[in-house]
Parts: sequence; C-alpha cells; structure tokens
Amino acid sequence: MPVPSREDLAGIVAPYVERRGFDLEEVRVAPAGKRSLIAVVVDADPAPDIDALATLSHELSEVLDSANTFGQAPYVLEVTSPGVDRPLTAPRHWRRARGRKVLMTVGGEAMRGRVGALIPDADPHAVEVVVPGKPGPEVKQIPLADIAKAVVQVEFSEPDPREVALARGTRDAGGAGGGHKEQYK
Repeated sequence: MPVPSREDLAGIVAPYVERRGFDLEEVRVAPAGKRSLIAVVVDADPAPDIDALATLSHELSEVLDSANTFGQAPYVLEVTSPGVDRPLTAPRHWRRARGRKVLMTVGGEAMRGRVGALIPDADPHAVEVVVPGKPGPEVKQIPLADIAKAVVQVEFSEPDPREVALARGTRDAGGAGGGHKEQYK
C-alpha cells in the first residue's frame, strides 16, 4: 500500500485535531528508513502543553491504525507544536506572536520590530508593529498583505521595556517618543 499524501492525511486527522481545540498547521510525510515519519503540527490559544499533545498523539495513532491508512507499512507519528522559527502567515500566527521580536520583509526591504495587536476595528487584515525610532520606539500599522515574509526572532537580551509596553497596547510606554503611531505605506 502506498504512503498516503499529506492532503489525504490532513483530511483524516483534521476533524480530530479541531475537536480537541487545535488548529492544524501542517502535516508532513517523509521516508525514515523502512518507515514513514508523519509529523502533525498543531497550535492553539493558549499554546498546547506536552500533555495535550500526548493525548492528541494517542488519539491520532488509533485513528490512523483503525483506518488502515498505511496497511502493514510501519510509520512513526509525531505530534508537535510549531517551533519559534515558524513563518507568520496567518492572522492567528500574528496574534499568538504578540510581544515577540520579528524579522519581516515589507516592500522588498527587511524590517525588524515587535509584534503588536491585530487591528480588527481599523483594518482586520493589518497588524501593529513596534519599530525602533528616534527618539523612541514607534507603532506602525502594516497590512498583512504587504508582508512578504515574517519569522519570530529569538531574543538573547532584555527587550526595550518601551517596545514591550507598546506591543501590549500600553500607550504610556514611558520616555520621550513612546507611543508615536503611524500608518505604514
């Protein structure tokens, strides 16, 4: 029996993933010696803990076994959450990354900033990004459609408290320049 496609596997596991309150982010299928490695990547608000992932893994394993998805071919099932280097491609990714440092490509240029709030009232398809500026950090509203690529960055030093306050929506970020807001064009 051939190995099922990613699309076929996603169709099988999606109802169980959604029933448990997760978003199905990705299904990967790769050969691993004489076995197939099936990776099911899920996310949720709040981020799933290891116990929730283990419960889902057990349930999906039973579903795949009972559906005879692989016949007699052995497989390894991995259920995981996205890593920090996951690209931000959907509004829910941006919402879950609020307060995190991000590297993005906007209008063909690289830009670093801290993820703020999605802007449902003004523009449901835009995000606030706190960027360094003089005399202090400023908030830019960037349409998600203008962001070609975005990835969360790992921070090794303490973040600027003014950036964090602005990203959380606290306009009294302290210090000169904290809270300046503009529309990105």
